[in-house]
Amino acid sequence: MTRKKAEEPDPSLLGGLERSCSRLLGGSPGALQNGGPYASLDGDEDDDDDDDPIYIQDTGGFARGNYFRDGATKIDFVLVWEEKLRPPKKRKAKQPPCEGRPRERHEQWKRKFLKNLRGAGLLTEKEETLSERKTIHYLKLSAPWDVLVYYAEELCLRAPLQAQPNPDCNSSDEVLRRLRVPNPMYQRVPNKPSDFYPCAFRKSKLDRFLGSDSRDTYFTHTQRHRIVYEILARTVYGKRKHAEVGIERLLNEGVYTAAFPLHEGPFEMPEYEVPGEELNPRQVLYHFWAQWCCWYQYQPLDHIREYFGEKIAIYFAWLGFYTAWLLPAATVGTFVFLAGLVTMGTNTPAQEICESGGQFLMCPLCDTCQTWNISEICPMAKVGYLFDHPGTVFFSVFMSFWAVTFLEYWKRTNATLAHHWDCMDFQEEEERPRPEFAAMAPQMEQNPVTGVKEPYFPERARLSRILTGSMAIVIMLCVVMIFLVSVIMYRGIVSMMMYHTGNTILMTQAGNIANISSTMVNLVLILLMSQVYTSLAEKLTRWEMHRTQTLHEDAFTFKVFIFQFVNFYSSPFYVAFFKGRFVGYPGQYGKLLGMRNEDCGPGGCLIELAQQLFIIMVGKQIVSNIQEFLIPKLKAWRQKRKLARVRGSQISQEPRRWEEDYELIECEGLFEEYLEMVLQFGFITIFVAAFPLAPLFALLNNWVEIRLDAQKFVCEYRRPVAYRAQDIGVWFFILEVLAQISVIINAFLIAFTSDFLPRLLYQYEHDSQLHGYINFTLAYAPQSYVASNHTLCRYKAFRDTSGNYTLFYWKLLAIRLGFIIAFEHVVFFCLRLIDWLVPDVPESLEVKIKRERYLAKQALADNHDVLLTVSPDSPSPASSLSPSSMT
Repeated sequence: MTRKKAEEPDPSLLGGLERSCSRLLGGSPGALQNGGPYASLDGDEDDDDDDDPIYIQDTGGFARGNYFRDGATKIDFVLVWEEKLRPPKKRKAKQPPCEGRPRERHEQWKRKFLKNLRGAGLLTEKEETLSERKTIHYLKLSAPWDVLVYYAEELCLRAPLQAQPNPDCNSSDEVLRRLRVPNPMYQRVPNKPSDFYPCAFRKSKLDRFLGSDSRDTYFTHTQRHRIVYEILARTVYGKRKHAEVGIERLLNEGVYTAAFPLHEGPFEMPEYEVPGEELNPRQVLYHFWAQWCCWYQYQPLDHIREYFGEKIAIYFAWLGFYTAWLLPAATVGTFVFLAGLVTMGTNTPAQEICESGGQFLMCPLCDTCQTWNISEICPMAKVGYLFDHPGTVFFSVFMSFWAVTFLEYWKRTNATLAHHWDCMDFQEEEERPRPEFAAMAPQMEQNPVTGVKEPYFPERARLSRILTGSMAIVIMLCVVMIFLVSVIMYRGIVSMMMYHTGNTILMTQAGNIANISSTMVNLVLILLMSQVYTSLAEKLTRWEMHRTQTLHEDAFTFKVFIFQFVNFYSSPFYVAFFKGRFVGYPGQYGKLLGMRNEDCGPGGCLIELAQQLFIIMVGKQIVSNIQEFLIPKLKAWRQKRKLARVRGSQISQEPRRWEEDYELIECEGLFEEYLEMVLQFGFITIFVAAFPLAPLFALLNNWVEIRLDAQKFVCEYRRPVAYRAQDIGVWFFILEVLAQISVIINAFLIAFTSDFLPRLLYQYEHDSQLHGYINFTLAYAPQSYVASNHTLCRYKAFRDTSGNYTLFYWKLLAIRLGFIIAFEHVVFFCLRLIDWLVPDVPESLEVKIKRERYLAKQALADNHDVLLTVSPDSPSPASSLSPSSMT
């Protein structure tokens, strides 16, 4: 049953609110304590009165939508807490001290917190959902005009000075328009947000801002949410000297179960036809963005930013930009793969293998195996050409340039978006200590910036914890190496089992069967270790006691990325650069734990590397997408089921907006989304020479990823607080590092793993058509091996009959090293040239920024006569620079 309170509000409390508001109107901001308009925001006095404060007078109405029961006061935030009801017999029984004290302390904190919120000027109204066992309390919060105005100036919110055009503009749309080709990616999204020339808000210049006469709509919903969240984060609920401040710590302590702004209505479309302009913002996002049928259309980035804030909008803008840039990479990679498929019949070495018959008798592949003919691997020799031909060398060079050019143009797009969304000059204010840091810090020190005493953790103690955490990281990396060695041994055992079956097909495909099955086992281990290590890294980072959330997130990101880099890429690194390098030769085979070191398969190491990349990369994407699709739905189902039990007999009644939003799951942030895309970026750049189809699979995955993420934010997550951001943060630095690493790795991959340089040298010295190449690359077993009762056989190496390297090997080694040096220098020089030629900020945008600063200076000047002196005939400096809405 849903019960409404505040039927008869306490007049003294209403009077206290009026007196608080009058203090706000009459006082100057400079005289306010600790950045808040009311002294009670930071009060430490213990006042336990008003345990159930409701301050909106009841008009007898019924609470609907996102408003209080008066139908006019907007709901900006909702606090939720649950209270278990004890049976009467147990209620009379004496409670154990361990149970009663935390509950009493939580109630005391709650009363003081609500009192200080009232002192901060927030309006509140309470709803309850009752059942026999539990009561769910919903406290609705609203910020009145005077509070909004005060905090808008303190938080440096941007206010509109003059409207300007905001056309739907996109680079691909412009190209198609010039070519007079219809653009299927374009869609007109209703209620497009307006664009303005903005400047920092000032209360004293309020009348000079557009829309200041309409108090109900002047501040956007996301601005109101940000202001109320700022008040919640600053409000004291206990002792300031104990850092008992803010809603985040109350959530961590379990005083409240949730705190969130409300969604603006349902996302489901009405059953009857409604004009697009009459849809609520959530329905617009669902209909024009989150549905699967929108997979090929531009994202409505302005709408996303208006509803979720800049931080989430920047993520989707980057993901759409990255996906759009994958299209040319996938096209070129597919063309290279098809070119290899078409020219497969011209591969002379593969033809020689297939036509050799019993000409080349190969040495046994294990100590107990028999000799075999090289003609048996004819199919794999042909398939290996798909991943090792001159086109793959070109593609690796192309992808090196693609990666750096993509990052350079993203910087330009990011600058345009940051300016368009008024966060180009955004700087994080002095961050408050994290709630867990404040709760666990052993001492208090004065903050050199604010001058306020706050929790402090000694740097020496933190350094020792960081070093200890680093040792834990090293131990986990060693565990990854142990698993890698186990997978290698598993591959060797499976291969030997296949060889001893006596079946010709199994013996021929033993390497492929072992490689594919071991890679699947490796993928399972990778995914399991990822879950284990992410949990461990979170605990280690929390233990290291970083003061602010930014420092905490950066340390956590660094730990997880380092581990995931080794976890996902160690097996491909082994196949690319170590497998087959320490095999030895007949009579002198290298061994590990009594087993012969494994050699590359019949088609070479590149085809095995391609198999590993396909299974690990695509398998990881499939598992991640299934998890992203199923897990939120299961969590939401569990939450709805739990709340349905509380609602009981009232389940048939239509739930209120705050009840529907409480049934949704808490937003989990963007860390996992960024991490998944960054790991994918590594797969398509670092090992692209072996797997030219990697960008194509990444493109297909990202089309699905965008819609899955959109559906989560629109349909399944509670509405997150709209945080501001001007870029993608530390992830851009990681992408730049991966782009630089990819150049080096691809150079070594072409030089040492591919047969490109050996074939090139053979063509130069012996035969331009590669006739006799297979015989040239096969060495004869040493006489000592044959003398020990073995058959004369061949093996792949550039060695003489004594097992020593030939002159051709040393020439080839010199060419390989020279190629690496030349490749790196040429590519890095071109990359630096691209960096120099492509400015981070477009020239037209720089002009626009200067124009806006000039207008802001005039608008806020005391001389009204110079306000916005713009010639009516002069063209607007606007908006050839509207942001790209990439799909």
